[in-house]
Amino acid sequence: MFCSKSKLYRFDKDGNQWKERGAGTVKFLKHKETGKVRLLMRQSKTLKICANHLILPSMSVQEHSGNEKSCVWHARDFADGELKDELFCIRFPSIENCKSFMETFQEIAESQSKAENAEASDTAGLLQKLSVEGKEGEEKKPEKESEEKTAEPEPASAEKKNDTESEKKDEEPSPSS
Repeated sequence: MFCSKSKLYRFDKDGNQWKERGAGTVKFLKHKETGKVRLLMRQSKTLKICANHLILPSMSVQEHSGNEKSCVWHARDFADGELKDELFCIRFPSIENCKSFMETFQEIAESQSKAENAEASDTAGLLQKLSVEGKEGEEKKPEKESEEKTAEPEPASAEKKNDTESEKKDEEPSPSS
């Protein structure tokens, strides 16, 4: 899909500045079964993950105002092992690479939106086919079973009462003896 060397930065809200996250290769990876696409970037030397997040339909990438070779987007990143909201900036060696990245990013976000809409309509179609109503014969069977289940415990509890009464009689000494 896309693969290029770049430098990744994240915005530090506390210091109100951009901090370098790493330099390496950025890739878009598509899952074979689900079709979901994620952005993955690893540092060149250590192979540590710098960025790892899904491309969602709500995401948009914009050109950075200070440099034509860089662009900015917001994502929920999982690079550190937990989800964090991050503002990313990525800088490429050439303007062409940056434009290619932005185009690919937008295409993926739009395609994910179409895929989600198709998936939602398929699910809605399946839900419409489902029926809560059953056949008359099927409805009567569970009612009979539930009546039988409620009828069984009552005699059992009555038997227990009779057993406890007889035990009490056995324990009490009779007045005639």
